[in-house]
Amino acid sequence: MRTAVFALTQQGVQCAGRVLSCLEEGAELFLPERFLALQDAPAASLPAAADKIHGFARLRPAVQQVFPRVEAMVFIMATGIVVRMIAPLLRNKLEDPAVVVLDEQGHHVISLLSGHVGGANSLTHLLAGALGADPVITTATDVEGLMAPDAWASGLGLRPWPKPHIQTVNTALLEKRPLPYYVSPGMPARETYEGWLTAHGLDWQIQDGRAVQKGPAVILAPERELPPLQAVPDDVLCLVPRPLLAGVGCKRGMSAAHILEALQEACRRIGMPLARIAALGSTDVKSDEAGLLAAAAELTRPLHFFSQKELAEAIAAYGLQESPFVKKTIGVGNVCEAAAACCSKGRVHFALLKTRFAGVTVALAWGS
Repeated sequence: MRTAVFALTQQGVQCAGRVLSCLEEGAELFLPERFLALQDAPAASLPAAADKIHGFARLRPAVQQVFPRVEAMVFIMATGIVVRMIAPLLRNKLEDPAVVVLDEQGHHVISLLSGHVGGANSLTHLLAGALGADPVITTATDVEGLMAPDAWASGLGLRPWPKPHIQTVNTALLEKRPLPYYVSPGMPARETYEGWLTAHGLDWQIQDGRAVQKGPAVILAPERELPPLQAVPDDVLCLVPRPLLAGVGCKRGMSAAHILEALQEACRRIGMPLARIAALGSTDVKSDEAGLLAAAAELTRPLHFFSQKELAEAIAAYGLQESPFVKKTIGVGNVCEAAAACCSKGRVHFALLKTRFAGVTVALAWGS
């Protein structure tokens, strides 16, 4: 998960250091420029690479620029400031990033926005546990200790549909009404989802996704099986698999077996089988790479090659980090993450940021 951490004061920057130590490599810090200019800058001892610490002159433009690029934002400042900064940027619960707020002392971690689909509640629990802080969660199902389907769906690459039905189904859950799950036989990586449901004690059975149940109910089915919107009862929610897109970079002469091994390990790290990959992407510089072509053929998945211009546009749109060496070599400094993003018709949610294997780099993203 790419996370942007914002701090305003020296105390906030010190708290940011603790936050960064809890997060994945995709975390970046944004702080006032004056802290970077000081000889004894408070950012100097932070656990982050220099290229992942950014200064801003004014908070609002910085937030506006970063908000559409990342999966999560952590603000170490007053909640009121955060509300005023993000209010004009909000779209809907399926698209907005997770937003979490901490006080400068790190006593409280507040899940402010996109608690379920965006993962703000999970991030809040993660940070609170690591910092010894109090998690502040206000979503009703979480307060009642219930597993709302939209809360865990995103992490498994599932998209809730129709969006208005999320509230109806969660209301039924709060009312302690039975909420059965139906898994379509045509669901990709079906065993993965069945195993997850079983492990979490959720009642499920096999059912063709086209056979709409009377609610309340949750149906896991591929998009091709979705019934017309008007045929879906208000208390039935469908969880639809998003395409898993793999961006690949590799050295010359890498074998198909080696590339497939890297892809399999990448998928394992997000709890998905290799077969869950829907498409692969890379730079057109690699369009004649025999091992890459053979790997895609063995997977029977489409392999897309993107121009420097297309990759550069994705880098700009998502604010992706670039390698000076790679940029000098092929003209753009990010291949795998940018190629994964280019594979999607809409915005992506990165499931695995650039990960290096021997001679191969892989990034995984859930497409729209």
